[in-house]
Amino acid sequence: MGNMHQCPLCLSQDTDIYYSEPVREYYQCYSCHLVFVPYRYLLPAEQEKAIYDQHQNSPDDEAYRDFLRRLFEPMRAELEAASHGLDFGAGPGPTLSVMFDEAGFDMVIYDHFYANQPGVFDTVYDFITATEVVEHLHAPAREFERLWTHLKPAGLLGIMTKRLPDRDYFAGWHYKNDPTHVCFYAQDTFNWLAGKWGAEVSYPADDVVLFRKANGSTR
Repeated sequence: MGNMHQCPLCLSQDTDIYYSEPVREYYQCYSCHLVFVPYRYLLPAEQEKAIYDQHQNSPDDEAYRDFLRRLFEPMRAELEAASHGLDFGAGPGPTLSVMFDEAGFDMVIYDHFYANQPGVFDTVYDFITATEVVEHLHAPAREFERLWTHLKPAGLLGIMTKRLPDRDYFAGWHYKNDPTHVCFYAQDTFNWLAGKWGAEVSYPADDVVLFRKANGSTR
């Protein structure tokens, strides 16, 4: 596995302890500013899925739709009619894809546990969404690269995840207490990704980030 404290996003070894508690430790990367949980604390797949199985999200839940509109509305405003999209990490009750379908966009879904359809990566997309999923990634470098590779030139990647607060707030932050949450992204982390990709980046909400791929980009 290499150094278990290597940053799982930018792969830098320049990391150090960020916060420690009895159940697990958190490290921060000095290169991309990601805060992450070391490999030894990652849950086995069956334990991870058991937690996701408890989620009650559904397209029939209007409160959940309201939550997703924080990403849906700014993305929809940027998309051309009939754009083709992928919802990555759709979960046990896919809802965002339904909202885009209802708005006239063609969308497919992928989820490691609930819709493991590798064939969706046989094509490229006008837009990709990832809502409340990137904090769960055990290998974010690989997954972000896969998503970016499958985005067309001028395409849009929309991510929803709670942004890393300051260290004092982190100590009592409920978001870190979910054992499946293992990566926490600062705004500087997303700026680092934008620089790596040569992408435009915007922050339409405090838990939403949009990346626009350069027109003419081949990767």
